[in-house]
Amino acid sequence: MRLKINPYLLNVILLLLAVLFSVAIGPVFIPPASLARLLAGLLPGFVPPIDLPEAFSAILFKVRLPHTALILLTGAALGGSGAAYQGLFRNPLADPYLIGVASGAGLGAVAAMAIHWPSSLFGLYAIPAAAFIGALVTVALVYSLARIGNNLPTTTLILAGVAISSFATSLTSFLMLRSSNELRRAIGWLLGGAVMSGWEPVLAALPYILIGLSALLFSGHALNVLQFGEEQAQQLGLPAERVKAWLILAASLTTAAAVAFSGIIGFIGLIVPHLARMLWGADYRRLIPLSILGGGSALLLADLLARVVLAPQVLPVGIVTALAGAPFFLWVLRRARRQAFW
Repeated sequence: MRLKINPYLLNVILLLLAVLFSVAIGPVFIPPASLARLLAGLLPGFVPPIDLPEAFSAILFKVRLPHTALILLTGAALGGSGAAYQGLFRNPLADPYLIGVASGAGLGAVAAMAIHWPSSLFGLYAIPAAAFIGALVTVALVYSLARIGNNLPTTTLILAGVAISSFATSLTSFLMLRSSNELRRAIGWLLGGAVMSGWEPVLAALPYILIGLSALLFSGHALNVLQFGEEQAQQLGLPAERVKAWLILAASLTTAAAVAFSGIIGFIGLIVPHLARMLWGADYRRLIPLSILGGGSALLLADLLARVVLAPQVLPVGIVTALAGAPFFLWVLRRARRQAFW
């Protein structure tokens, strides 16, 4: 199925609507007209509105806008990385956590919680820092184990990722059993409930995500060539091993920065690129930017559901994405099986 409408325009509109819903809806509803006036008050020459409740301004600029920005960045990072991994492994069911980013980040975060960091600024940022380091160390270990001489076979990379992920997950479970006081907090983080407040995490994650996504955006042509196979890509003049290493670095850096501040959120990096491929084709020059836009929109809407379904209680957004993603994954498997049968 292919849609005729301009995909970039459609995804930008969907993203803007998702941002609007995210900042407007909550325990205190902010009407769109009030949102527009508050945002216009930041522009030169516009007078900030004084007839609106003061709580609107505090809620918008100190709570919802930074939260929305962090969720958008996380979704964009997972969508773009998922598309890159699917192209790298030539498998539409690959996701950003395939080679151990999630398990490494989880181990780092739970290890930091087990140390009982104080609830200070340093203590709060020790957890995402440990998650980020754990994710990168895990990916580096997987890469070094999978590398055979100057070659990096994708099958060996996947197997090494599975082995190291299982080991890291076992260590994480051990630390959780040993640190019963931090068990609830650790489970919340592992379910995608680690979204931090304020602009500081946004500014901390932004450089890594921008660098990683920028590198992936320029890799569309290389990913297209890799779809012919590594030997054919080499014959076409593409340095396949160097490109694979570059893609792994960029996608892993992007994913690690996202999960470090938002927790482990599943299925966004799997569903969004797969849907984009179904609707607009498998050209990675188009697929990666569309997955970035779609990932931001999808995660914003999932986060909105997580905030309103059991309000005032907030669900970890990973629960919502899993509830939506698991049936979709089964549908994809059934669809692939039916196509193979016919």
